[in-house]
Formats: sequence, C-alpha cells, structure tokens
Amino acid sequence: MAAETEVRVGRADDGTIRITAAAPGTHRPAFTQAVLDVAGAVLVWPVAEDPGPPTAYVHDVGRAQQWLWAVYGERTAAAVHACAAAEPDELRAAADATALAGSAARLAFGHWAARWWPASYPDQIPALEPDVLGLELAALSCQCQQLFDSDSLDDQPDDCAAQLIGEHQAGLDPLIRWWHSVPAPSDTARLLENVLRLVDAAADNAGLDTTALRRLRSSLDQRPAPGGLFTRPGGPGGYALAAGTAHVPSGRVIARGTGVNDWRRYPPGLVDAAENAVTWTARATGARREIEVEVLADAVAPAVGVPLVAEVRVDGGTADRIRLGRRDDLWTGRADLNVPATGQPHLDVQVLLPGFDPGAGADVRADRDAIRSLVRRRLAAGAEPAPRTSPMGPFLAEIAAATTTEEDY
Repeated sequence: MAAETEVRVGRADDGTIRITAAAPGTHRPAFTQAVLDVAGAVLVWPVAEDPGPPTAYVHDVGRAQQWLWAVYGERTAAAVHACAAAEPDELRAAADATALAGSAARLAFGHWAARWWPASYPDQIPALEPDVLGLELAALSCQCQQLFDSDSLDDQPDDCAAQLIGEHQAGLDPLIRWWHSVPAPSDTARLLENVLRLVDAAADNAGLDTTALRRLRSSLDQRPAPGGLFTRPGGPGGYALAAGTAHVPSGRVIARGTGVNDWRRYPPGLVDAAENAVTWTARATGARREIEVEVLADAVAPAVGVPLVAEVRVDGGTADRIRLGRRDDLWTGRADLNVPATGQPHLDVQVLLPGFDPGAGADVRADRDAIRSLVRRRLAAGAEPAPRTSPMGPFLAEIAAATTTEEDY
C-alpha cells in the first residue's frame, strides 16, 4: 500500500459517513468482498485487489473515533468528524498506510477465506484446515482489538477471539509441533510463534484455562527444540465411492449438460466450488420425461437433513425444485420433467438452499474465475520459501494446504 492515498469522505442522507478511495463502480457480488464489522462501522476491501484503505460505512462516529485515526491517519479522522458535524457534504483527505490498516485487511481476508474459499476436488484447490485458520483469526482479532469496543450492541460479530479459541483449540498441539519442526529464523517459524503468543494472550484476557492452553503456555516458556513434521489434523481425504445400492438410470438420453454453480445460493461446506460441479441428464421412457441432477459435494459432511435442492427451468419457464440427497461424494435427485415430446428443450439448472438463498442474480462467472486465480496464486506463494513480510502474505492454513499433494487430497 502506498504511503498516502487520497480518500473521499461523504455523508449519506441517513447520516452514515462513507470513506472510500475507489471511484464509484458497479456492485460486486458478496464473495468478492472482505468485510469486517467493527465498533460503529463496517469496513470493506475488494478481495482480488491490493489491500489499500478500506471503504468504511460509519454509522456511529463517536464509537469509530477510537480506531479511525489508527486505520486512516489523523487527516481522514478529522474529515469524518467534520462531515458528521454537518459542515461539508464531502471532503478529500489523505489516508496513511498504517499498521492497523494492514492487520485489519488481513483479518477481514481471513474471515472471507473461512466463508468463501473455493475448495474443489476437480479444480485441485485444497480446503483450508478450519482449526489452523480459526486460531490465526483469533490471533488477528487480538492484534486488532483497537477496532472493537465493549459496547453492548450486537454489531461486532468479528470480535470473537475467545469463541474462536474455544472452537478450534484442538489445533493447538499440531501448531506447536509444526512450530517445533521448522528452522527458527524462517518466516514460517516467526508467523507460527506470533500466532501462538497472540492466542495465549487472547485466552488469558478472556480468562480461558484448558489443558490445551496450559500446554501452549508451557511450550511458549521454553525454547522450541526440533521435532517431527507438522501433521495436519484430519484433512478432506479422497473421495469415496458411493456406498449402497446405486440408482440405475433407464431410458433414452435426450439432453445433458452442466448447471450453474452460484456460490451465493448456499452456505459453505455443502457443494464443491468447481464451475462444473452441477450436472444433469434428461431421459425419455416412452412418453415420460425425467431429469436427474448430480452435484459434486464438498468434502465436509453436512448436518443430517439439509434440504439442498436443484432449481430447474425449462425454456425459461417457472422454476421447479428437486430435493437432493447426499450419498458420499454426490448430492443427487430425480423428478419428472414437463417438456415437449419433440424438439430440444433448453434447461437451466442451479443448486440452492431454501431459506438461505438470496435468489438468482446476474451471471458472475468471471468473478468466480478471478477468485479461483487469486487462491491459486496465494497457494503458490504459500509453497515458496520467499519472505512473508506483507500483511497479506499466506495464512498458516494456506501454507499447510499448499503442501497437500494430489494423493493426500
């Protein structure tokens, strides 16, 4: 990030103050934005671009003053105060490249990765270990504590260091073994030690005391000695063959194709992120027409009873929904299809989770491709022994994932 960046500070009709360094543009899908809920504001960075100053939507200037100067510098903080006082509607100010801005961008990207990382078996993009990522997010939350306050309003869900440690403390022992196994002067060793010490500090501040945390504290009090190689706790493993009695399709194939895999229409952990993860086949048996939909599943087993469905439109007509069931590596479902007896129907097939789904939107395939390119570059960086001094260098979970071989995956 440059030493200084010009930003615009303006007041909206509802009183919200907006800080932005980018020219107004078209609305981008949620999976291209890294978002952080902080005291009195929401901060947003474009994921696939260099992390310059974030766009900020400040709804409580009083609460935001505790971090505005530390993220943007004094001149931008003063401009926000002036706009909030109903002086000018818009001001230009210089934003400084601050340490807290870099740490906040990294924390926001980590939360983005926990939500949107496009893990895919056919695309050879390995999943990130939840415990490894969760513990680094806890460390970053501790490092970025100035962004949060103790206000009772429930508008800071990203201030969750204690919760993250509680959920992911099973990853502490593997991280300690990894720390012991790498040469002390290396960037990875420094990153591991920094994460572990921040986790220890966050746990101490929250009053957490568990056996795993006591082992962590003991390890930090000693000089680490060389040990065994880091062993990833678990991992997606290979895709198993479907068990049980498989459906044997019958009838003449009249059409087949690939559906749209829109990441916005279901939560993470259900569907493989590949562009061709949704496939369908239409068959004819006499006068009957039937469609079978197959969706490549994510490696993580979902909760029982998840009502994932396929949405099918014939020639742009009304959408029909087909309930999908999970069998090992596939979600599958079948239903009768109302299509003309002659001619080639045009079928549009998408997968979604009712109740979560925001509805079909514009085609954002180019944005999905850009995200896949981004994570491949980050994985390549995680596999290289180059210095990782940038605030947006690889996360520990990315470094671990970069070592995943095709056989492991």
